Amino acid sequence: MALVVTSGIMVAEIVGGIVTNSLALLSDAAHMFSDVAALALSLVALWLTKRPATMQRTFGYYRAEVLAALLNGLTLTLVSLYIFWEALHRFLQPQEVETGWMLVVAGIGLTANLFSAWALMRGGDHHHNLNVRGALLHVIGDALGSVGAILAGVIMMFTGWYYADPIISILIGLLVLISSWRLIKETVTVLLEVAPARVDMARLRRSMLSVPGVKDVHDLHVWMISSGFICMSGHVAVTEGTDHYKTLCTLERLLREEFDLTHTTIQVEAADMHPDSGICTRIAEI
Repeated sequence: MALVVTSGIMVAEIVGGIVTNSLALLSDAAHMFSDVAALALSLVALWLTKRPATMQRTFGYYRAEVLAALLNGLTLTLVSLYIFWEALHRFLQPQEVETGWMLVVAGIGLTANLFSAWALMRGGDHHHNLNVRGALLHVIGDALGSVGAILAGVIMMFTGWYYADPIISILIGLLVLISSWRLIKETVTVLLEVAPARVDMARLRRSMLSVPGVKDVHDLHVWMISSGFICMSGHVAVTEGTDHYKTLCTLERLLREEFDLTHTTIQVEAADMHPDSGICTRIAEI
């Protein structure tokens, strides 16, 4: 729905921007062009994530979502730089703008963008899916662009001050740049397998050590395969006489209930084994 609507409005804004000679409108159209590509890319990524895992790709294609989000963030950055470049030229050579048609086209664009944003938000996926959030950021950026174009049109209509067009365009570019930076930062965090912000690693280790029989926790790792798909692995040293199977079940329940970690791999070792020995005794099997 968002892709079809955005494509139609993009064409309308390109035509409207050329006819009215509005940079704000053309800037919004350029941003919308990136949105069409971003939404199409997001759809492909969502399709890929549904494909089953294979012997070689044991996690399937979940990372396609993160790669699509990263590409969307980079595209948003390039669009921002393009807007800044064009705005600079308009500052040097202000040009007259047909504000009436500019306002009509921008108003239609704003309505369409709000509808597209609603379509992407209604399922709630944008809260935990970087790919959908990236697509939503593109659409919201378009909505802001339309608001900026309307504001620039109103100022120029009543004052004849055509510098409003590049100034509003720069503000739009800054908002888009901030959004793209946040998205890039989140996706790079996933690709670098940094522990998710919502998981307090120090608290996680303390909680595992609080389980009876657990003497040490080492080689502890928490990372994200994609947004919402968190994995954890670690080695647990237990004291002699500890029921390994019961301890393992207790740890898995603790990780699930306190930290919402369900994809876990825990290796149980004897407490007197040096963690750097490279030899781990297999104590428990489920």
